Amino acid sequence: MRVDGREIPVTGSLLQPLTRRTSDIIRVVLAAIGVGVVVAASLITRPEWLALERSVSYIVDFLSPDQSTMVYLVYGMLILALPFAILIELVVRRQWKLLAGYAAAGLLAALALSITGAGISTPKWHLPVPDRFDTFLAQFLDDPRWIAMLAAMLTVSSPWLPVRPRRWMWFLLLMFAPIHLVVSSVVPARAMLGLVVGWLVGAVIVWLVGTPALEVPLEAAVRVLARRGYTVRAFRVDRPAGRGPLLLATEVDGPESELVVEMYGKNQRSFGAVRQLWRWITFRSSETAPLHGSMHRAVEHRALLGIAIGDVGMADCRQVAVAGLDRGWMLYAHTVPHGTEIRKLSAQVLPGVWRSLLRLHEHQISLGDLQPGNVRVHQGDTLFGGFAAAEFGASEAQRQTDIAQLLVTTTSLYGKHEAVSAAIEVLGESAVVTAARRLTKSAMPTGIRKSVPDWTKVMATAREEIREQTGHDRIQSAQLTRFTRNQIIQLVLLVALVYVAYPFFSQVPTFFSQLRTLNWWWALLGLVITALTYVAAAVALGACADWVIKMRYLFLEQLANTFVATTTPAGVGGLALSVRFLQQTGGMTTMRATAAVALQQSVQVITHVVLLVIFSVVAGTSTNLAHIVPDATVLYLAAGVGVGLIGAFMFVPKLRRWVNQSVRPQLTEVLGELADLARDPIRFSLIVGGCGAITLGKAFALWVSVEAFGGGTDFVAVTIVTMIGGTLASAAPTPGGVGAVEAALIGGLAAFGVPAEIAVPAVLLYRVLTCWIPVALGWPIMRWLGEKEMI
Repeated sequence: MRVDGREIPVTGSLLQPLTRRTSDIIRVVLAAIGVGVVVAASLITRPEWLALERSVSYIVDFLSPDQSTMVYLVYGMLILALPFAILIELVVRRQWKLLAGYAAAGLLAALALSITGAGISTPKWHLPVPDRFDTFLAQFLDDPRWIAMLAAMLTVSSPWLPVRPRRWMWFLLLMFAPIHLVVSSVVPARAMLGLVVGWLVGAVIVWLVGTPALEVPLEAAVRVLARRGYTVRAFRVDRPAGRGPLLLATEVDGPESELVVEMYGKNQRSFGAVRQLWRWITFRSSETAPLHGSMHRAVEHRALLGIAIGDVGMADCRQVAVAGLDRGWMLYAHTVPHGTEIRKLSAQVLPGVWRSLLRLHEHQISLGDLQPGNVRVHQGDTLFGGFAAAEFGASEAQRQTDIAQLLVTTTSLYGKHEAVSAAIEVLGESAVVTAARRLTKSAMPTGIRKSVPDWTKVMATAREEIREQTGHDRIQSAQLTRFTRNQIIQLVLLVALVYVAYPFFSQVPTFFSQLRTLNWWWALLGLVITALTYVAAAVALGACADWVIKMRYLFLEQLANTFVATTTPAGVGGLALSVRFLQQTGGMTTMRATAAVALQQSVQVITHVVLLVIFSVVAGTSTNLAHIVPDATVLYLAAGVGVGLIGAFMFVPKLRRWVNQSVRPQLTEVLGELADLARDPIRFSLIVGGCGAITLGKAFALWVSVEAFGGGTDFVAVTIVTMIGGTLASAAPTPGGVGAVEAALIGGLAAFGVPAEIAVPAVLLYRVLTCWIPVALGWPIMRWLGEKEMI
């Protein structure tokens, strides 16, 4: 690189990786969303859009036919000339390399809209001017391929065009929608599709090719440093620009022999804005610093905090320059950090580190990012660096977060005992215990997560050590975010519940019309039977877990389990909730809790199969099971899929490794539990009896529901329908088997001669008793368990 007659070598790559071009990625994402919105609006809500267009046209329909034709002609000529105007602008500015991208964008956009089911449809543009000039213009103005081509060309060229011409060109292109409303009262849907498709094609090309924002203005940086008294001799790229700035080690002639130069571009500005917005949305207002209005203010704030910390005598570097450069870049230069990182020193420095942090807090300054590389010791004094998240006038919450971060850093370097003892010695037990509530994932910045190995384990270790050294029974985690994980999960489950219950709502009128024939005593009996199945489930789970939890809590967990299982496919959410419940309430390890739940499920399956065989034998020849048993082809297909899955787990290395490392230990423990179960008759009876009572109780509830509407079917037949139909419906991908369960049970009852006018309301009553009433109770119970930290 040659600057002012001097040759300055630059070592390393200045090009920013594709995955870190935040501005270009955001543009691509927005364009893809635009395509999705236009397609969805065209396919789903097109009639509503047409009605809206007609309403708007009544408002703007103030032009006469001759005036409309004149407006159409003028706008058509401008649109026809627009690609040539873009081309001339690029040629005048000698952007020769951009011409290939300009042409490629136009061709790809036109090609994307030329693909049809019959192949590629070529544009039918007739260049000879016909008698009517508006007809000649219409073939371009109304063709979505022309609009897409213009949008793609303009998107690719925009970063290289001057601001004023660029704005006028986009204004002209986007005016086609109001022009169509004024002239023809309708905006062609394909024209809107062409606009967003062209934008998407252009955005992808810009992302791949790059923009002027990727060109680092090193010449301007050299001149800024020269005005500060530093003559640059060489640049070395220590870290390419990504989420953070471009980091340059700079050899200089001046008061220092080397400087650290950080360069912030438009991509860092975009990422910083997205991160600020995300923190503002997710974190409580007391946990976030005031938002920066621009990247210039953010970099300036960092330099000013460096000066303030330097005035206290605890900054590891001296600020040299902050300046805005060409193409939206920002320069931040400081001296090389001096001192030795604490990771290279012994634990004897810990009291001094904590005293320095306490002194900094007394000056109302918080740091916000105390990763190991930002803490140094020089001649016995502790120095801090970074300053990107530092704040002046720090709140109590920010100071406690600093303490929590330093606890994690020092624990990872020196061990839990030394780190916690030094913190308590300097700060006192009360301050450390209060800060320990912030030993959470949300309080740890990205720098600590990357620089501290197994930081989550280190965090848990530090919290446990604080609890032991201070004698506290438990340290409650502080809520830093606006919504906890449990609240988000509950919201998702509630939305899923509304979704899966929607088909049931459509059948409610039919159900209520049949209630006049309902025998309420049978319905009450069904409700009692359903409650007993939950008692049986609680007994089975309690016996599997060696009764480490009281019976009433097990019963409540089973009700909450129904709510979660109904809102997740195949009931996997219920299994996860049971494991979590045993961990939190019973103090069991993850593997032990998983093994207990797996034991219950295994016994449940075995009991279910045994009962199915017994009742099938009891039914004998009087029951034709072929009505509800799948066809042989389906069974063969299912067997083939099973064999294929077994083969995949045997021959795919990752799957085989997962089976050996995760599934096999749990399976071994479950088999061991089954062996122990055989030697403990009381526990064996409780588990098997509870699992059997669940299956028979559901069958009994369905039989009672049939009787409630005057049905007279055999209990054995209803039991077989419940077991076979429920098993087949459990394979359905819908949460809780909603829809599939009803269809299977109604079909099964019909196969055994139950009339449809009885089978349909009986199955709906059965689902109300065994599913929807427990779900309605399970939602508040799950919230209560969450508040009590039992799940």
